Amino acid sequence: MAEITIRPATPQDTAAVDALLQRTYPRLLKADYPPSVLVAAIPAMTRARPQLMSCGTYYLAIKGDEVIGAGGWTPDRKRADWADIRHVVTDDRHLRRGIGRALMDHSFDTARTAGVTNMECWATLTAEPFYASVGFQRIAPMVVQLQGAIDFPAIRMQRLL
Repeated sequence: MAEITIRPATPQDTAAVDALLQRTYPRLLKADYPPSVLVAAIPAMTRARPQLMSCGTYYLAIKGDEVIGAGGWTPDRKRADWADIRHVVTDDRHLRRGIGRALMDHSFDTARTAGVTNMECWATLTAEPFYASVGFQRIAPMVVQLQGAIDFPAIRMQRLL
């Protein structure tokens, strides 16, 4: 079995991240969201964010030459010691193999090194148990406004580093 490598994403990885998001999010989210929400939300959620692809703190999990996970963090705009977890995904064909945890551990380590002491994420209903397993605490349910005025139910979560 090939080893998993974690490295920063670059703009050249955009197509691979798009493909991962487009393949995986619809499959993972369908158990927790009604079709009426997904039909509107999936197109807005399955595109790599250009700012993430070049920020240096958004990472890819790579096995062989395949991107099997992505996720990272960005500094909070208002609080210097806080950061936000961003656009995490693990290929649905590789779930429960430590890929998401490896991405989160790497994110926690690099954020800590950068002086971050607190992290926040806006978890999908599907991902809440995963985030709880890596130390996040539920703060409150919320609605994320996606492109096109799409209301997407989520969970606001936080953790200390």
